[in-house]
Amino acid sequence: MRVFYSSILYLLTPFVLARLLWRGIKAPAYWRRWSERFAFYHHSHRQGVVWFHAVSVGEAESLFPLVRLLLEKRPDSKVLVTTTTPTGSSRVKAVLEEKVEHVYLPYDLPGAVQRFMEHFRPVMAVIMETEIWPNLFSQCRKNNIPLMIANARLSDKSFRRYQKIPSLVHFCLARVNSIAAQTTEDAARFIALGARENGVSVTGNIKFDLDIPEEIRAQGALLKATVFPGRLVWIVASTHRGEDEIFLSCYRQLKQVFPQLLLMLVPRHPERFSEVKNLALREHFRVLLRTEGKPCQQQTDVYVADTMGELKMLYAAADLAFVAGSMVPVGGHNVLEPAALAVPVMFGPHMHNFRDIAKGLLAADAAVQCRDAAELLEQTQVLLGDARQRKRLAERGQAFVLNNQGALQKVYNKISQNLDNE
Repeated sequence: MRVFYSSILYLLTPFVLARLLWRGIKAPAYWRRWSERFAFYHHSHRQGVVWFHAVSVGEAESLFPLVRLLLEKRPDSKVLVTTTTPTGSSRVKAVLEEKVEHVYLPYDLPGAVQRFMEHFRPVMAVIMETEIWPNLFSQCRKNNIPLMIANARLSDKSFRRYQKIPSLVHFCLARVNSIAAQTTEDAARFIALGARENGVSVTGNIKFDLDIPEEIRAQGALLKATVFPGRLVWIVASTHRGEDEIFLSCYRQLKQVFPQLLLMLVPRHPERFSEVKNLALREHFRVLLRTEGKPCQQQTDVYVADTMGELKMLYAAADLAFVAGSMVPVGGHNVLEPAALAVPVMFGPHMHNFRDIAKGLLAADAAVQCRDAAELLEQTQVLLGDARQRKRLAERGQAFVLNNQGALQKVYNKISQNLDNE
């Protein structure tokens, strides 16, 4: 089965490269560092690394506290972090800087994976969340590299997809030493797909163990005072195509009730910065870009955050947060960041990527979910008009995050045990 899988992958490689070319039209970073995707490196790197893989920004943000803890507890460790996307890559470089090695994860081609292993010689592999790669996992077993899936989760969609290729998935999971699952449901799904039951444990969700320095809070407060003076700030974060129109329409109506209201739009992907700006201009809103470096005027309607890596600070400058990717069927994004910063949280109906967190927040009366555009307008108007309700929501959200922390230490302990056994 793996031979068939590899043959198909080789045949698809030209189409994968064509897709990179296409994506590079809007995000030129996809045109760079192609050699890394085939494990050809222009200079040497450290070997004997503890290797972590995070697909993109969301997984990388969860990973950073774990890497920091490892480097704090075991300062002699050599760490490699791989990502798949340019946005994930830029976050790793910005946050971890020279503390770690960083390259793109190579494609799951036998030759590329073997070159990758020979170049870095990992002593342990930690894959974040859901990534399952047959050749990569096989090479870990062949080279006696302990392999862990950390903060592991399987959405309904992923579980159904993997059930269609049971023999290949079973082959992969049989090569995993340990799986640290977010929930009992995730653990049961991994076991149902073929993971060894004694290798699966429930450690909770690392995303609760947020690392938000006081400096971020202070920067947010300063931004509020200097760039948004006198404004009521509604941040809509991580928007996808098809969502910005919904929020702009809602804002137009809210502005009639709250003339001091400012809408801050934060597109999820940098290639959409100009698109969102132009959309707002076409709707005759007065727009200011973050990169312009100017304070908002009283007549400014929309503030487009056209930068990367500042989302926590932007949340800290807001009065109310809506986490997007949830008004369209993307599956939602991390609602814990604004909650941890004591900013009242809202989200839409499509939260399957954060299903358990969303349920928990709603059960604790610590967030508001909007089923459609009409409910979005209604609920947002209520919260903008009631500062005490916003404060109660924010306090409950922050308490929910604090009460669910602890997964980080549990996952680190498992990594440390594996390293001690080396």
